[in-house]
Amino acid sequence: MKRVLLAATFALAALIVAPSHAADARWSAARANAWYAQQKWLVGSNYVPADAINQLEMWQAATFDPKRIDLEFGWAQKLGMNTMRVFLHDQLWQQDPKGFEKRIDAFLAIADRHGIKPIFVLFDSCWDPDPKLGPQHPPIPGVHNSGWVQSPGASLADSSQYPRFERYVKGIVGHFANDKRILAWDVWNEPDNPGGGDYQKREAPNKIALVAKLLPQVFDWARSAHPVQPLTSGLWHDPDWSKLDQLNAVERTQLTQSDVISFHSYDWPEGFNQRVDQLAGYGRPLICTEYMARGAGSTIDGVLPLAKKRDVGMVNWGFVDGRTQTRFPWDSWQHPYTAQEPPIWFHDLLHGDGTPYRQREADILRSLTAAPRGVVPEEAKTFPATTPAPQ
Repeated sequence: MKRVLLAATFALAALIVAPSHAADARWSAARANAWYAQQKWLVGSNYVPADAINQLEMWQAATFDPKRIDLEFGWAQKLGMNTMRVFLHDQLWQQDPKGFEKRIDAFLAIADRHGIKPIFVLFDSCWDPDPKLGPQHPPIPGVHNSGWVQSPGASLADSSQYPRFERYVKGIVGHFANDKRILAWDVWNEPDNPGGGDYQKREAPNKIALVAKLLPQVFDWARSAHPVQPLTSGLWHDPDWSKLDQLNAVERTQLTQSDVISFHSYDWPEGFNQRVDQLAGYGRPLICTEYMARGAGSTIDGVLPLAKKRDVGMVNWGFVDGRTQTRFPWDSWQHPYTAQEPPIWFHDLLHGDGTPYRQREADILRSLTAAPRGVVPEEAKTFPATTPAPQ
């Protein structure tokens, strides 16, 4: 998601988080590590089908497309992927809980056939703060993620909506609490992100403070449903995550309430490795739930073999190029790529017909996922040079 930080906004987050009183306790580190040891090395993408501009278009009854999802998950399976991070939305639950559950169940059946266990995201603080059900607007030409919407978005400022949020979290997690087809619950994506794009004027001025108060409750609501799946929320900014007392209230909640620790890194391999070092001291499994921005130095070639060696689960941003247009870089919000394509794709692994954007990336994915856990084959470390045939 957009790496925009507003220093003045984050200053609002310097408050103390009220203690949690969840019905269930956070998993112990031992339980979290035992859970992680039972999984394959986790590899996947942040997923929305190519024919959806956002999570609403993906899930609404009129545009839910099981055939397209099945096709794309077949491509993922051939690459060796075993998870996908998938965004839900509170308004979908508010509109039609039973219908939404049925579509999620259909989605899980497709995923299970292809050996994929999704991570479901409940809330999201990135992009458009005014989500609206119904037909979604077409993509803005040349602009990255031009139709993505927040959940809950602007209604975060209306405390009378909080009982509805609670019903959504308890309802959706409760309904699927024992469903082993689900890998984990990511309760809030980049909670303290000020928004991104050109939406800042439409954000609540005290958004980060509101999130800091609500996030512990969201963890509590999800945990009270007794899920067999772990809970998490991913860190994504600040230079050093190893010093808990120097982080803001949102980050402290993420680190002290997550059963397994997740994080985002769109950095070079050196920066990714440093992030893993910072988080290793917490003694819990690590999953990088967003990476790969080729123009920023985060690539399959550079980061994925390192993550395999360090046993970090990896979920890149963008699977199939489509209506989200995340092949365009973040700066397309300021400079739309309408006259010509960017020199390299920013996110996304596949063209709309399933062919790889870059075959070498597909080869690395297949090599790493086929090898035993912790093993990095030589052909995945460097480009496999061959000796020229004698003349």
